[in-house]
Amino acid sequence: MPNDAFASQIVTDLFAASRQANEATRAAVADSLPSAAARILACCERGHKMLACGNGGSAGDAQHFASELVNRFERNRRALAAISLVTESSTLTAIANDAGYDRVFSRQIEALGQTGDVLLAISTSGHSPNVVTAIDAAHERGLSVIALTGRDGGRMAEQLNGDDIELRAASDVTARIQEMHLLIIHCICRLIEDAIAAED
Repeated sequence: MPNDAFASQIVTDLFAASRQANEATRAAVADSLPSAAARILACCERGHKMLACGNGGSAGDAQHFASELVNRFERNRRALAAISLVTESSTLTAIANDAGYDRVFSRQIEALGQTGDVLLAISTSGHSPNVVTAIDAAHERGLSVIALTGRDGGRMAEQLNGDDIELRAASDVTARIQEMHLLIIHCICRLIEDAIAAED
């Protein structure tokens, strides 16, 4: 372990970097976040569902997002339909074994996705092959896409169409991007629950 003074400086620097990423990301996504929340709520209110995917920490975010919609974020309210595509180990390993890891999400979208559904696609680099393939499958099935990206948006940003929404974390550091993605998810959940409360 580093000495106390050095460790304290590391912590100070990390918090400062997170604040910088926070402010830069807020400026970048402030106008798009309400649109993303409205898109998700409209999807669910019309009897459609959310699908979510990502790898590693982004897989955790996909699960977190789906659980917040199905259950609750901060308020008790009606359940919203959401499925994480990262949790079924038998399905994931079967697809990876038979068709390749690049298709672990797209194959599920082929099975579960319907016109009117929305895909939340998460990748810190924007280059994850299985997430890129998932976006293609979503478009083929008539789903719109909300993409959480970082850095320059990567291949994901290039494949989005005019009906899709990109929410890009303003950082080149994976840890900062992951922190911003979680904050973006929490903002979306809060906006959705405030809208439902206003309706009720």
